[in-house]
Amino acid sequence: MKINKNQKVIVGMSGGVDSSVAAYLLKEQGYEVEGVFMRNWDSAANSDLLGNPTIHDEICPQEVDYRDANTVAEQIGIKLHRVDFVQEYWDRVFMYFLAEYNAGRTPNPDIMCNKEVKFKAFLDYALDLGCDYIAMGHYARVKHGNVVKMLRGIDPNKDQTYFLSQLTQGQLSKTLFPVGELTKSEVRAIAEKMQLATAKKKDSTGVCFIGERNFTQFLQNYLPAQNGKMMTLNGEVVGEHIGLMYYTIGQRKGLGIGGKGEAWFVIGKNLAENVLYVGQGFEHDYIYADEVEVADVNWIGEKDLSKPYRCTAKFRYRQPDIKVEIQWLDEKNLKVKTSKPVRAMTPGQAAVFYSGEVCLGGGKIISAYKDGVKRMY
Repeated sequence: MKINKNQKVIVGMSGGVDSSVAAYLLKEQGYEVEGVFMRNWDSAANSDLLGNPTIHDEICPQEVDYRDANTVAEQIGIKLHRVDFVQEYWDRVFMYFLAEYNAGRTPNPDIMCNKEVKFKAFLDYALDLGCDYIAMGHYARVKHGNVVKMLRGIDPNKDQTYFLSQLTQGQLSKTLFPVGELTKSEVRAIAEKMQLATAKKKDSTGVCFIGERNFTQFLQNYLPAQNGKMMTLNGEVVGEHIGLMYYTIGQRKGLGIGGKGEAWFVIGKNLAENVLYVGQGFEHDYIYADEVEVADVNWIGEKDLSKPYRCTAKFRYRQPDIKVEIQWLDEKNLKVKTSKPVRAMTPGQAAVFYSGEVCLGGGKIISAYKDGVKRMY
């Protein structure tokens, strides 16, 4: 993309190596660059609920990230803003997260955070500062033009378009992804060459606001548990669950079922009767489906609602592409038929569609079927 003199870019700097290198590259390319550290979760206010030390007991990870982002900003000679989006995050992401779990689904808060905070609240803030673009350290690419396209990142192991599938034409038209043209090893090499403070920092893991905590314990602070029967499809009770919201389709760990034979897995849920269905074997037939309904679909480019469309899809991050045929039900909902049965297509998770390198968009799985029969997911 041609750079006009004095184009201003504001980079979301998380305190990690990817966003650090993104800011460095943009400055080297001639942009007028500033950084923003987004505070999206009030770690101190929630510390008692989460059973973690307060900010007064030790430096919380969020503060470490801010210090790292600030150090990098000083190293490359840019201004760093610190912005509080805690209320936006709570209202638009966290309450959605809780509502989905309460409904028995398994949400993806990272997708909603990108849609509502990083590329909405932050974009609005950046535009108010007079920026031409925002930039992030995501592994994805944008092809600007009359119709904007989002492409997979060059590094297939780090591509993050799955998590960006809810972004719109308007959001993408104002976005740059500098590291999307690089592999992770190349990003690390640039950071080390420039001796950036984050060059050897480990990548963050875990849910965006929860981090590396016990997930069940976290949820129990916000959603009351309701124990119920754990049974097979033929009605045999084999144990007790601690609340349907704490389990996801295909899950093995934490079931507490012993005995002979293959390992046990979650294969279904009955919210009305508060029953968790389990079955033995990783390849249990009930975990598989060949059709799903997808709601709240964001289609990045132009779409034709009148006829079926063949493309590929991912139903979870890092899953290999699967050939599918989609049929629009209306403007925001569609049905997906897969070329082969797919394991654990979980309600609440994202179905993301691709045509080669182009990410077409995605939506939320709401129901699954096998041979025309609806699964109890």
